[in-house]
Amino acid sequence: MADRSEESASEATGPETPAPASYRIETRAIVAGRGQNGTSLVAPLWPSSTFETPTVAESLRLATSLRPTAFYSRYGNPTVRAFEEAVAELEGAESAQAFASGMGAISSVVLALCSQGDHVVAQRQLYSSTSLLFEGICPRFGIEVTSVDATDAEALVAAVIPGRTVLVFVETPANPGMQLVDLDVLGSITGPLRVVDSTFAGPLVQRPLEHGCDLVLHSATKGLAGHNDATLGVIAGPEDLVGWIWNYHTVHGAVASPYDAHNALRGLRTLPVRVRQQAETAQRVADFLEGHPAVLQVRYPGLDSHPQRSLAQRQMAHGGSMLSFDLVGGWEAGRCFVEAVSLAHLATSLGGPETLVTHPASTTAANLTPEERAAMGIGDGLVRLSVGLEHPDDVLADIGAALGRVAQGHQD
Repeated sequence: MADRSEESASEATGPETPAPASYRIETRAIVAGRGQNGTSLVAPLWPSSTFETPTVAESLRLATSLRPTAFYSRYGNPTVRAFEEAVAELEGAESAQAFASGMGAISSVVLALCSQGDHVVAQRQLYSSTSLLFEGICPRFGIEVTSVDATDAEALVAAVIPGRTVLVFVETPANPGMQLVDLDVLGSITGPLRVVDSTFAGPLVQRPLEHGCDLVLHSATKGLAGHNDATLGVIAGPEDLVGWIWNYHTVHGAVASPYDAHNALRGLRTLPVRVRQQAETAQRVADFLEGHPAVLQVRYPGLDSHPQRSLAQRQMAHGGSMLSFDLVGGWEAGRCFVEAVSLAHLATSLGGPETLVTHPASTTAANLTPEERAAMGIGDGLVRLSVGLEHPDDVLADIGAALGRVAQGHQD
């Protein structure tokens, strides 16, 4: 019995064979994360929270090991590990670590790397909950945060205090204003660790580690999982750095569910084709919106009118599946539009198969002051659009009809 248990534990923790370097990323999305499959084409689901060990010596070994997957699922889980291995392959990283949510990943990274008296440089244009972490929570722990407009590369570099700044945190494209950060400039900064929230892009659009950054981070709830049925965060980077953060992850308890990891790993298999279709539709939607009289401004990296278009062409494969636009008429126009769509859904997430619309001022940025929203480029009439997998003509027809309702409301 002891021998069979040890064999089972070994199989659960066995390393994955990396995909050949010649494989393109589309192929990697299919073959990665299969190290524990055996003859199954689908990753096994290991729902167990704990695992039997045959001896005290084995228990001691696992309890003192780095990231064991056949001991206790707060430390690691075989299904979660398969998802992590797949993400690492797609990002070109040595290792990855999953969390219970995107904010669980961000909070664990910040608290694992920063201590009282440390200094952080954070992009001003961030997801609202990330901003609340840096602006409201970090100061409570004596962590000083400097917010900077990271679209200004010189300002980003100048904000770093040599010998004191331990972390530079950016998000590109930024949620929801679609501002970009120059990843080459970020990667060239020496001293602090450089972390990129790449949720709005993903590894099919950009790969920050290839630009010299230390960690790439995702709310995998969104595009990576891609079906609105998993809540996960994930980081990818060097093995030693990911292992260091794992130590804090086990204490913080932001542990990924094997059920969510299983769903997300399934989502990764179709990520390339989903992103390609969504990006093609997003480009058509952005072109359509740019010429509409009810729209003040369209924010999409695939448009020539994007203020950082040349940067987008340099570091992004295409414009991605996310865009936002400002409507004439402010709050009432934004409310009217998101309530008028019929094919699209009014929901706060993104990256799924359904087209989703969000009014950030009343949802994701609702807890920010008007001044804070303005500093992040979030106006009362801003609408965020996550383009889904419906036929492009149907998406355009739905958006056009909703804009007609907005225009009619102005006339009334």
